[in-house]
Amino acid sequence: MTLFRLDASIRTDGSVSREVADSLERGWLAEHPGDAVVRRDVGVAPIPADVWATAAAAQHVPADQRTEQQEAAVALAAALADEVLAGDSVVIASPLYNFTVSQHLKTWIDLLVTDPRFTPGQQPLVGRPVALVLARGGGYGPGTPREGWDHATPWLRRIFGDVLGADVSAVAAELTLADVKPAMADLRDLAAQSRTEAHGLAERTGRTLAARALAGRALANA
Repeated sequence: MTLFRLDASIRTDGSVSREVADSLERGWLAEHPGDAVVRRDVGVAPIPADVWATAAAAQHVPADQRTEQQEAAVALAAALADEVLAGDSVVIASPLYNFTVSQHLKTWIDLLVTDPRFTPGQQPLVGRPVALVLARGGGYGPGTPREGWDHATPWLRRIFGDVLGADVSAVAAELTLADVKPAMADLRDLAAQSRTEAHGLAERTGRTLAARALAGRALANA
């Protein structure tokens, strides 16, 4: 069994999305000790922003007439698609930047869907479990002043669930900036509670994903 994990935070030390994704990974590996985890870190090693445009343009050019740059872009898109398709379970770990996903995650998704297997209508991830791990610096829940300002989670659910066909779940830690912003000092206890709950839910989600992926493989091989 293989877990594909993508991290999008530009931080390594102190990244809450990475920490919570670590808990999910531990839960998954507890069910599949010794199995493979394939990682793609677009926060540390971002995909060049111009590759998507090059790959998209290449779709309208006969294969034998593509430039070297177009061939390289198409090959990278195929490699990204291969990584995702090789995962029996998928986890996407993303902080909320400026109320949405980072440019690095957006570029990765844009390039991914240029691969013919991932173009809208194909739904290559039907039935496959995908977990979103979100870290939000503020509070965005019902009744908060910024309810509805989280434009990352609904979009990611739309892409992976509705467009690609995956079975999507989500784990979120909120108020992650409370420890570093004096104006949020009164929210630090709530922030700690949210983080603790996110770690617990992430580990349980990892175990659930592992069990469902195993059941899905058994069904496919029946």
